[in-house]
Amino acid sequence: MPLTPPNVLVIMADQMKATASHVYGNPYCVTPGLERLAESGVVFDAAISPHPLCVPARVSLWSSQWSRTHGVRGNQGAMPPGTQHAFRTWHEAGFQTALIGKDHCFAHAADRALFNARCPIGHEGRDPHDPPRGFSWSQADDAIDAAHATRRSMPQQAASVSYAITDVDPAATSTGLVTDTSIAWLEQAAHQRAPFAAWISYPDPHTPYEVPRRWADTIDPASIELPEALDPSDATLPERTKVLLDLLGTSDAPAHDVRNLIATYHAMVKFIDEGVERILDALERLGMRNDTIVVFCSDHGDFAGEYGMTRKGGVFYDAMVRVPLLISWPAGIPCGRRESAPVNLIDIVPTLLRLQGIQAPRSMQGRPLPTVTTEEPATATFSEYGAGARRMARADLEPLASPRGLSAAKASLLWREGEGRRRMVRTHEHKFVTDPMGDLDELYDLRLDPSERRNVAGHPAYA
Repeated sequence: MPLTPPNVLVIMADQMKATASHVYGNPYCVTPGLERLAESGVVFDAAISPHPLCVPARVSLWSSQWSRTHGVRGNQGAMPPGTQHAFRTWHEAGFQTALIGKDHCFAHAADRALFNARCPIGHEGRDPHDPPRGFSWSQADDAIDAAHATRRSMPQQAASVSYAITDVDPAATSTGLVTDTSIAWLEQAAHQRAPFAAWISYPDPHTPYEVPRRWADTIDPASIELPEALDPSDATLPERTKVLLDLLGTSDAPAHDVRNLIATYHAMVKFIDEGVERILDALERLGMRNDTIVVFCSDHGDFAGEYGMTRKGGVFYDAMVRVPLLISWPAGIPCGRRESAPVNLIDIVPTLLRLQGIQAPRSMQGRPLPTVTTEEPATATFSEYGAGARRMARADLEPLASPRGLSAAKASLLWREGEGRRRMVRTHEHKFVTDPMGDLDELYDLRLDPSERRNVAGHPAYA
């Protein structure tokens, strides 16, 4: 008989768009770990991030609240003190709790104390001022620092293009560390025989785009067909998108460098996927697979070459907001199913609590997911961005020392994270974006234009 209530293991990638895996149609990034989850659970084909930025998305996921409710709208925020988020709920219910990997959510001491084990690491390695507590990394500090040296001083091939393939020890990279340390923690949890809830949080495939050669060699850059870039002279493009084209566009980069960057991003995904496979192997070896609900998701997406851009920004193309979401619990939910209804990351925690038989706090705004529970599918879901700061225009980039590329993107980051008050609603058939402080609305007919190339907000047929 499965454990009651079941354990929870939420595996999160950072900045991974749904289509970075063959489970979502990618032709060259084969991810057998995610395929195993798909075969033993449910794939959500239209899972949307509530906010395409790290901290707001993570706060929304764990609090099950929209940004407009919890108030966190930029990466300088954190989970508001006293919020009845998932880990507070699990801690109060007697679960052993762990966070292994990127945090970027729980900054206050009272929240961090809710984790029995906390091993944080970021994109450029460990923070000596935020050491592990309650458990140890699988590698020594000097090995971790050496494996992240390139990430702290990345090469740059063009104004908006930066990637690296290295020969570092994979076990000391953030992805290797998160995998090995998670498995060691699961082995300890198996001996304790207490229910657990763990957040396994990979910092990749977020920038810096760097990957050990073993995984880089699995993708041939020459096989990648470069996506068509947006045209900045297109009168239907909002100014916010034209600004991003100036900052993140790859039009000045050699095609081989763009292909190498795209290949590197997807090789990072494949490295994570191997970690997912190893974690699933560990759960089976330890006899905990039927006792554990496994979730795989991401906080938001990445252009990774789509529309002729890299990285992320405050727009709502599916590359930014559509994320992988797979839920697997062979003992308790259907296997090998796909759900096409629009869902949201804020729906994950209410779903897990429902499956565990735990009452969700009244403050949570998400709803249990269809197929894995008896809830009916929703017809729409939402995302938002901005805190009401003055709208940025292309002309505002001109005074910068370098008004194009990554240096300008960094210099304008805080303004861009706060500008405007954007809202997106997405149904199965349409996507609408509006900003009362912006210049143009956007409407995409996803039936006829799934790649979102034709803004028909001003077209009479769609009035």
